[in-house]
Amino acid sequence: MADDSSMRAVGWARSLPISAGVREARNWTRSHMTALGWDRTAPALVDAVVLAVSELVTNAHVHAHSAAQLILTWDEECLHVTVHDASPRLPEQRRTDHDALGGRGLLLVDALADDWQIRRCPRGKDVTACFQPPASEEGRAREAE
Repeated sequence: MADDSSMRAVGWARSLPISAGVREARNWTRSHMTALGWDRTAPALVDAVVLAVSELVTNAHVHAHSAAQLILTWDEECLHVTVHDASPRLPEQRRTDHDALGGRGLLLVDALADDWQIRRCPRGKDVTACFQPPASEEGRAREAE
């Protein structure tokens, strides 16, 4: 029997200068979620991923004053959404009052993603959020056996 334990993954990357706007990041991400078929199997998850991308790219542009490198990696368990920016300063979750117009980006990412983390890099930082799709009917049947 052949060992089939090798990891299989697919990924996409896109550089988004500040002038590109967050809308471009959302549209680009949504097109890749469609390519995975998630628009049919997990439309609410697609919306969550797109909202998280919007928040993370906005943070890179507004707070880091940097272009954003957006990387999507699907490893058959988790969609890893990584946004890299050029600022070494780590983002901080902050308390906001109800009237504040901003300051909720990381709170949203925390609520939407299954997991997320921040990692310093030699030229900035990466913020990565993990999204696990709901189990398919076939997958649930196998788990029940």
